[in-house]
Amino acid sequence: MSGRWTYLVCYDICDPKRLRRVYKILRGFGDHWQYSVFRCVLSDARKVRLMTRLDQIIHHGEDQVLIAPLGPAGGQNESNIQTIGKRLEPAEKSAKVL
Repeated sequence: MSGRWTYLVCYDICDPKRLRRVYKILRGFGDHWQYSVFRCVLSDARKVRLMTRLDQIIHHGEDQVLIAPLGPAGGQNESNIQTIGKRLEPAEKSAKVL
């Protein structure tokens, strides 16, 4: 895999403290879509970095993180996501002035 790929990252974390930590990490890597679902566009290096950080936090006997590739960033699979019910709104991208 070269270039950037889009991934659907879902998690089930049993401990509230670890849950908050996983959520904060994923916010730095992608767009929060639903309660425990993120869309992340990652290079190979960023994917490894994300997986390493999550691996250090989760409890391997209790927690689970799923990382599903959707294909190259901007590709057909990324735009073919369908919803039933409430429409999936694109993530708001704006600059923050401090």
